[in-house]
Amino acid sequence: MREKQSDPNTARVLIPGRGGRRRGAGRFAPVEKARNVRGTLHRLSSCFGKEKKTLLFVFAWILFDALIMLAIPYLIGQAVNQIGFKENRVRFPELIRILLVLGIAYCADGLMTLFQGWMMASGGQRIVMNLRDSLFDKMQKLPIAFFDRHYNGELMSRLTNDIENIDVTISQSTVQLMNALIMIAGSFLMMIWISPVLTLASLITVPLVLVLTRTIASRTTELFVRQQKELGALNGHIEESISGLKVVKAFSHEKKEIETFTAINRRLTSVGMKAQIWSGFLMPLMNVINNLGFTAVASVGGLLAVKGMISVGMIASFLTYSRQFARPLNDVASIFNTIQSAIAGAERVFEILDEQEENQDPAHARRISRLKKDIVFHHVSFSYEKDHPILTDIHFRVKKGETIALVGPTGAGKTTIINLLTRFYDANRGSILIDGVDIRDYRRSDFRKLFGIVLQDTYLFRGSIFENLRYGKLDATAEEVARAARIAGADPYIRKMERGYDTILQGSGEDLSEGQKQLLTIARAILTDPEILILDEATSHVDSQTEQDIQKAMSRLMNGRTCFVIAHRLSTIRNADQILVVEDGRIAERGTHRALIQKKGIYYELCQAQFSFAGSRLFDGID
Repeated sequence: MREKQSDPNTARVLIPGRGGRRRGAGRFAPVEKARNVRGTLHRLSSCFGKEKKTLLFVFAWILFDALIMLAIPYLIGQAVNQIGFKENRVRFPELIRILLVLGIAYCADGLMTLFQGWMMASGGQRIVMNLRDSLFDKMQKLPIAFFDRHYNGELMSRLTNDIENIDVTISQSTVQLMNALIMIAGSFLMMIWISPVLTLASLITVPLVLVLTRTIASRTTELFVRQQKELGALNGHIEESISGLKVVKAFSHEKKEIETFTAINRRLTSVGMKAQIWSGFLMPLMNVINNLGFTAVASVGGLLAVKGMISVGMIASFLTYSRQFARPLNDVASIFNTIQSAIAGAERVFEILDEQEENQDPAHARRISRLKKDIVFHHVSFSYEKDHPILTDIHFRVKKGETIALVGPTGAGKTTIINLLTRFYDANRGSILIDGVDIRDYRRSDFRKLFGIVLQDTYLFRGSIFENLRYGKLDATAEEVARAARIAGADPYIRKMERGYDTILQGSGEDLSEGQKQLLTIARAILTDPEILILDEATSHVDSQTEQDIQKAMSRLMNGRTCFVIAHRLSTIRNADQILVVEDGRIAERGTHRALIQKKGIYYELCQAQFSFAGSRLFDGID
């Protein structure tokens, strides 16, 4: 079983996993293909909505800046015309005046460019912050089934690498793109005003630019999407290898892990090189095409000047405008790989945002705060995947205050029963009733507060012991926390630590023993005071003395509560009010410990497999 936090509003709920099986997940999950790039761009632009005022303000500054930049080539032409080639003299007063205006224009352009960058960076950060918040918030609302299909490293990659790529594009590239559109349109109009003939000469390269951009874009889009997915796979492998480092070393699989990492890293390097090379083709080829256009304009302009149809100054202005017309295309080419990475990252982010959330509560959902009567599984059947049934016709009743034990081989369906009870999945057929009401008719946030769970595999967060203990009850006082720790038997060793309850735990409590961590999770469950307690065998990783301490703490925790125990050590459940033997998704046997031993069926064989018949207290007083 795994231990996770389901919902920020239901802090006391600790979620069990699905018996350790994660279908379609893991480092060897298939890589999906790219989707609609145009749709992704449209959707990404919709994220700018909350920053409309900032964007409009930036656009106004860009427009004003563009007008200045469009005036500069004209001023350059006028400055050139002040040099009288035929008169063999220079009109210095006019030339100096124009040069001063040019100097002011360049300074104004520099200041406005800095201001645009500052405004767009702050607005872009807010956009990305909202997107990151939306993604994390979405993850909290997704069903457990989603996390069974995706591994942690991949999800971390989407929250970090993909969002970072979007951030870079919004903060750095948006201003360039807006400026490029204005400069292309403005420069083109000025070119037509100066000379339609020269404009036609400069446009001979446009078809080449369009063909080149389309060809490279179609290739690089696919490559950058693959690059992001391979990066996610690499992060997933790193996360798994580090979290399972003890297992890796125990089986001496360091070499195998290195080989697997190297294989993924080489795939990432290969696709990254292809993406960068293809996107790198664009810039030098664009320069070649632009230089061809420049040559054509200079040649035609020279002929027109010789014939007296245009002045040398206007040719200089036109050449500058033609540069300004082509430069935005070069700017786009220089940030092309960033844009493609952002599109690939946005696709993966929106993929999660489009996932189906947990089913919403019905309009008139009931509230519940206490268990009053009993819990009934009414002919429940369930499957994680179609045509692969996990549970078939599960039917039993648990009265308030009773302890029910679930035993059986691994994969029999014990954890799935708990997943259905806590509504991490909903039954395909049948119903689960609490106090005579289908659990799907309760408000999920209220319903899950009924449960507390102590798991076989403990999980503690980085932070103080105090913060970890009151994780399930954030408003708990220091005295309440200490009382829960005393009941669990954790208080003595906590107080022996240098900083007591303020001791900071490293990682998931790696600096504590398994028994110490287990006592902390028991104290955490005690603090929530749950109506229904779910216990996965909590003593399988500890020594006999620690096991006795944990059993005593669990007994105090179970007192007076309705308890479900997933049992691996059968010695811990002999006093259960009801034992269910689950086999192949069905309840094969049910009854008390004594009755099942006397029946000499599956449960009896399980007990024999764990203990010798003679001398085992499991068989005391039973013929």
